[in-house]
Amino acid sequence: MENNFAPLLEMKNIKKNFFGNQVLNDINITLKPGDVLGLCGENGAGKTTLMKILFGMEEIAQTGGFEGEVFIDGEKVEFKTPFDALNAGIGMVHQEFSLIPGFTTTENILLNREPSKRNIISEIFGERLNTLNYNEMTGRAENAIEKMGVKIDPNMVISEMPVGHKQFTEIARELSKDNLKLLILDEPTAVLTESEAKALLESIKNMSNNGVAVIFVTHRLEEIMAVCNKVVVMRDGYVVLDKNANETNIKEITRFMVGRDVKVAESHSELNLDENADIIMSIKRLWVDMPGETVRDVSLDVRKGEILGIGGLAGQGKLGIPNGVMGLYEAGGNVIFNGQPIELNNPRKCLDSKLAFVSEDRRGVGLLLNESLEWNISFPAMQIQDKFLKPLLGGLIKWRDEKAIKEVTDKYIDLLNIKCTSSKQKAKELSGGNQQKICLAKAFALEPDFLFVSEPTRGIDVGAKALVLEAIRQLNKEKGVTVVICSSELEELRGVCDRIAIISGGEVAGILPANESSEEFGQLMVSKVK
Repeated sequence: MENNFAPLLEMKNIKKNFFGNQVLNDINITLKPGDVLGLCGENGAGKTTLMKILFGMEEIAQTGGFEGEVFIDGEKVEFKTPFDALNAGIGMVHQEFSLIPGFTTTENILLNREPSKRNIISEIFGERLNTLNYNEMTGRAENAIEKMGVKIDPNMVISEMPVGHKQFTEIARELSKDNLKLLILDEPTAVLTESEAKALLESIKNMSNNGVAVIFVTHRLEEIMAVCNKVVVMRDGYVVLDKNANETNIKEITRFMVGRDVKVAESHSELNLDENADIIMSIKRLWVDMPGETVRDVSLDVRKGEILGIGGLAGQGKLGIPNGVMGLYEAGGNVIFNGQPIELNNPRKCLDSKLAFVSEDRRGVGLLLNESLEWNISFPAMQIQDKFLKPLLGGLIKWRDEKAIKEVTDKYIDLLNIKCTSSKQKAKELSGGNQQKICLAKAFALEPDFLFVSEPTRGIDVGAKALVLEAIRQLNKEKGVTVVICSSELEELRGVCDRIAIISGGEVAGILPANESSEEFGQLMVSKVK
């Protein structure tokens, strides 16, 4: 029986050892109905592991379980699987989507909970032959979408949907459940535009008003201050700050997260705007067929040695440009690099020409999740450039140079402050932000002449952001690598780039020096939106 005086959630003295790392130490968290808890911390602080324990994820049991106790409404619970957590009224929206691409929004929202209706055949042969009640399904899906205050087409197929709408579909699936008491949101706004993020924050407030508690895991501290009534900061597996939101501020949260004062990225003071620099890449009339992205007619020149930013609203084409040039999606038009035409729809030709790409889809195309960090960082350079190989029998065969592979991996673990147990650890065992750093290290190891980086700091905490951007800037200055950064974070682009091109409606709306005002860039962003 529920204890009406007990908190909705209590996590007491939670400890977890994970692959030889003590990742959680005596964690205590308490939540009442309607509480919105902002959970912060650098990548590797233990946030995701703590949420996996709460949600009964199988990998916790598979890696030896955990110490401590979890109580829901005063009753001790031991969730063996996420189904146990769901039955207890806990929902979770993960960083990586778990949607079925060929299904519609409605079908994903009500998956395994579809209302059915009887028919002539099921009257005779039993309810297993009932048919789906599509009218009721659509009504329930629309009701869940309405709770978020956003507009999504309930009949759109997931594979054709912009990434922000996929995120809302995940959240709507949880909101459609009648017994929802607590919703865990892991980096929900990382893939959303500013207006979408604003709508989500409003829906979190609505959930709270209706008595649903929310654990909001995010690196966007201003969002925490906007919607949360409690803040918990984790660092190196410990809770280092637990306060009411009205008793703290962004500066204090940041200091506790990283254990030091962090400067927020300021507008770039040393712009490299050499009007006479050679054009290293010239893109003419580029179109790209990439789901969720509009690239219709992009023409853009990139100067040798600069850092060029590409910004714009979600779905307007900024992510489609590098994916099209590098051959990941069908593209047309002309691309000239170093005076030579680049064959489109041929990724190998791009890599052979000393171009490299860090994709925004780190799990889909960025990593060999079951392989070691050494293999992830060295493999592309080994395969494309014969690096990290030593000749045997007079060059008849080539063998992996394990010493060189370990050296290059340790170099980038140190440079990018990648939190891991060793260079032998598997990529899948790292936190999302550290996986992102491995993708960067892999590209750096190719020693390219030209680097595309797409959403380099998505899902990365404030301390690591500065470190990653500084590593990109260092690569540009010390190695002379021309860099193009595509990002949803305008202030991030203004902090590291020389010029910024804004893409709107699938075209270049304008290119400005990075130190132009945010308002100027904002006007360009909405100028050609279709």
